[in-house]
Amino acid sequence: RRLKVDMPLLEQRFRELSRQYHPDYFYNASQNERVESLERSSFLNDAYRTLRNPVTRIEYLLQIEHLPVTRPGEGSPKVPASLLQEVFALNEELDEIREARESGVDPAGLRERLESARKPIEEKREAHERELDELSARWDAQQDRETLEALRERMLERNYINNLLATIDREVAGADSGLQAAESRPEGRSQEPEAGG
Repeated sequence: RRLKVDMPLLEQRFRELSRQYHPDYFYNASQNERVESLERSSFLNDAYRTLRNPVTRIEYLLQIEHLPVTRPGEGSPKVPASLLQEVFALNEELDEIREARESGVDPAGLRERLESARKPIEEKREAHERELDELSARWDAQQDRETLEALRERMLERNYINNLLATIDREVAGADSGLQAAESRPEGRSQEPEAGG
């Protein structure tokens, strides 16, 4: 139950087992053997996808240790206490940006504000990634409940941070579409349709 994985060894074992259990090698086998080969191959692919990614390894460890991480979109996660200040500041900024967009403020300026709002959240995400790496090493050395609970807390925060970044991305996309619309309007023409005639 270690979180640090020897990636070249993982890749090598995956390829060996893939060749051993690949359904193509069971083409002339009995129906039961073909089905078992498909199942083994499917399990192997799932295991490999889980083990090759540090975050999914942590999620899997937490799951088998009965401390699952709630994924974004499952229920309504509470804002982690360590993120309250950032969330409050970001929500205020996003509200102001939305109001500015509705009042016709230059979309390029809105995009700048969104990128500026993204910076502290990105920095927080990078810090969390470092903390997850440190906690993973600590888990491998100690395998204690305290480290496991700290990993779970960081993962919950990480998911919340990713949700914040996704919200910013949606707002940037809205600002970009406003910028594209403004750039595509011919100069000197009114936005209002001409009266019929």
